[in-house]
Amino acid sequence: MADSKPAVDGEPMDMEALLQSVFGIVIDEAIQKGTSASEKVCEWKEPEELKQLLDLELQSQGESQEQILERCRAVIRYSVKTGHPRFFNQLFSGLDPHALAGRIITESLNTSQYTYEIAPVFVLMEEEVLKKLRALVGWSSGDGVFCPGGSVSNMYAMNLARYQRYPDCKQRGLRALPPLALFTSKECHYSINKGAAFLGLGTDSVRVVKADERGKMIPEDLERQIFQAEAEGSVPFLVSATSGTTVLGAFDPLDAIADVCQRHGLWFHVDAAWGGSVLLSQMHRHLLDGIQRADSVAWNPHKLLAAGLQCSALLLRDTSNLLKRCHGSQASYLFQQDKFYDVALDTGDKVVQCGRRVDCLKLWLMWKAQGGQGLEQRIDQAFALARYLVEEIKKREGFELVMEPEFVNVCFWFVPPSLRGKQERPDYTKRLAQVAPVLKERMVKEGSMMIGYQPHGTRANFFRMVVANPALTHADIDFLLDELERLGQDL
Repeated sequence: MADSKPAVDGEPMDMEALLQSVFGIVIDEAIQKGTSASEKVCEWKEPEELKQLLDLELQSQGESQEQILERCRAVIRYSVKTGHPRFFNQLFSGLDPHALAGRIITESLNTSQYTYEIAPVFVLMEEEVLKKLRALVGWSSGDGVFCPGGSVSNMYAMNLARYQRYPDCKQRGLRALPPLALFTSKECHYSINKGAAFLGLGTDSVRVVKADERGKMIPEDLERQIFQAEAEGSVPFLVSATSGTTVLGAFDPLDAIADVCQRHGLWFHVDAAWGGSVLLSQMHRHLLDGIQRADSVAWNPHKLLAAGLQCSALLLRDTSNLLKRCHGSQASYLFQQDKFYDVALDTGDKVVQCGRRVDCLKLWLMWKAQGGQGLEQRIDQAFALARYLVEEIKKREGFELVMEPEFVNVCFWFVPPSLRGKQERPDYTKRLAQVAPVLKERMVKEGSMMIGYQPHGTRANFFRMVVANPALTHADIDFLLDELERLGQDL
């Protein structure tokens, strides 16, 4: 019988030896060094140099095992270490070992989450995890699915709301629809506009509701906008509130928004992709009071819970199989109705994808290891560290809060020595706006840390510190402030 092992350059290769070597590199380079404060967050290279270092071109001949292992090292070396305690750049960070173990198993099994036939463990597991998340929202029943990111979860909610109101649109498309209007605040995630465009509603259908100075939707303006849309001949069908806005970390007043939705018969969606994990904290879950009144909720455990990319749930209060009615196509080669088991377990027809990766195992395994209490402590610790950062900022010259945060987004300016006390100068705002980009370039090129910045309305560029990594300590917070002072002392 011919040797069935993979071969490189005609020589048999031991798969187990290769993978053990790769895992050794991953543990050493990506995990141990990638989460060590004494190592760099990134090793910056300009694009042309990086292309040369990686030798990206694909050739007709295969390479030796030694070359492949060296390529694995190079990929890790020049990638950003998002598990590093000085990586503050995104709404996700950190490295949970149990979640990573789940991701490794998921990739190794390489199955698709569409039928019980080929994913029996994960079909049952997904439903159990979704049930737990729904219970935290406040629902004793309902439906849901894991989606490829919070943006897609929001798009699903929009599509479901439209279908529920106009089921003919599944067959007849836009011909079956009057001009529709959906409502969200100016602080919403940009996926709402993208979703409206993708679904054929058009971005003009998105009515932008005013937010207050803290970034929260103003319910009175929501109702005004609904009446205005109706007067203009549009049919309101959905309101998307946000629990944990991307920049300011604001939580919309869900109960008041739910009242408006109830009065007007509108689908109420809550984009809690960022803030949903706060539901695990008895101390802080009041920020989402009223979420149980929503029709749908988007929640990304890969963010604040550090479950690893990607882990995004769409949760529904609906018990009428709306997901399947809206998206199902009854493909006969997958969803045969005469199978030898309960075909209700074939959940793949609920989604617009065919192949769908398993996203529940990493969260399930992490939850099993940490327990709900451990995850609650993780959330409470993030809030406590954010408060520590706020108090430290107030003590230091040259640091100025954009506002008092209510979440773990801490937004602030670093005012360099040359601008301190110069607020009355006509070019102050322009010059302040130039500070954050310069400091960002310096920190990235040194590899010392990564933190995001942005303008916001009339506010000049400011830093948005995201306190999410479970491994963060007071020392990491102190380093952030010290490093900004060091990098900006000559500005």
